[in-house]
Amino acid sequence: MSQRCSSSPPLLIRYLKQLLNSPRLPLPIFLLTSDNHYRTLARLITKHAWLYTEMIAAETLVHQQTNLDRFLAFSPQQHPIVLQLGGSNVENLAKAAKLSNAYGYDEINLNCGCPSPKVAGHGGFGVSLMLKPKLVGEAMSAIAANTNVPVTVKCRIGVDDHDSYDELCDFVYKVSTLSPTRHFIVHSRKALLGGISPADNRRIPPLKYEYYYALVRDFPDLGFTINGGITSVSKVNAALQEGAHGVMVGRAAYNNPWQMLGHVDTAVYGVPSSGLTRRQVLEQYQVYGDSVLGTHGNGRPNVRDLVKPLLNLFHSENGNSMWKRRADAAFKECRSVGSLLEESLRAMPDCVLDSPICGTPESGEEDVVFANVQNVLPPRYEAGEQVILCA
Repeated sequence: MSQRCSSSPPLLIRYLKQLLNSPRLPLPIFLLTSDNHYRTLARLITKHAWLYTEMIAAETLVHQQTNLDRFLAFSPQQHPIVLQLGGSNVENLAKAAKLSNAYGYDEINLNCGCPSPKVAGHGGFGVSLMLKPKLVGEAMSAIAANTNVPVTVKCRIGVDDHDSYDELCDFVYKVSTLSPTRHFIVHSRKALLGGISPADNRRIPPLKYEYYYALVRDFPDLGFTINGGITSVSKVNAALQEGAHGVMVGRAAYNNPWQMLGHVDTAVYGVPSSGLTRRQVLEQYQVYGDSVLGTHGNGRPNVRDLVKPLLNLFHSENGNSMWKRRADAAFKECRSVGSLLEESLRAMPDCVLDSPICGTPESGEEDVVFANVQNVLPPRYEAGEQVILCA
């Protein structure tokens, strides 16, 4: 579902053939988002980045078939969008894929990378699935058989002591041999399941981008998106220029959406930005927010739920701290997104509210992060007889 930057010839021909009937071709950046509210904000700022749902457990969809809109509905403006499933029960994953068909997602992804103890430990899915590649292959085949869109896998480079490059390759080889999966999103850190938090799992295990680029080298018929530690648009482009098929950006886009997402369309896709100012973005988001207040029952989503994605929109700008304090105080009294914004935005200067995204992404030392990666790649992978037989 990706291609190199525009100066490079298209890759993933086999994969792209699956999308010939789609009006949207895959492009070289993905945005991992947390919920429908943040995706709505993100799409107002960038028109071209691919959006991901939060991970939705297959069992949830199977058991909530009378309430699917709450979990699966999204506005047409969010295309291209990927449904991210979690689970280890093949039958339920197949049912979940089939249930999602009516909603028109552009792709279905199976999360084999979440290190949360609740998911990978007690739940037995997420990153723990990397230790069960045969099961993943069967699950991906079942998902693919129940949908007409491409299927992908998101994973890490290893789990605990199962962190060698060959073990990573065995996983990719088995899954791609047993299923139609031709695209892997690879978080370039291993996961530690010894009780550390998901936040620590994004920080403590070292990044090994050389594993990612070695996969690109050793599996030329597959597509790979790089994930982990990508904190700026200039770093996105640096990864693409080094040969990455695609780039996934998550936490950095959530922490600084205006600067991170505002430059994506121009700097990555080479097309004009939306030209919207923050005030215009907020006006459009307010219409959405007030239209969905309380629609899930029990008062959810509430004003706090809907304003949460906005809290980093003024990252590092004058007035940001005051705006957050005013917003926090307004939660106690305001009963709509509109009234909260009217009260809190008085803290922000007009020059901040009314300036469109401008300039070019900042560059720095992070641009050279991938400069030496080709010199430290692990030895080439060759599937052993045992792996082939097991597959």
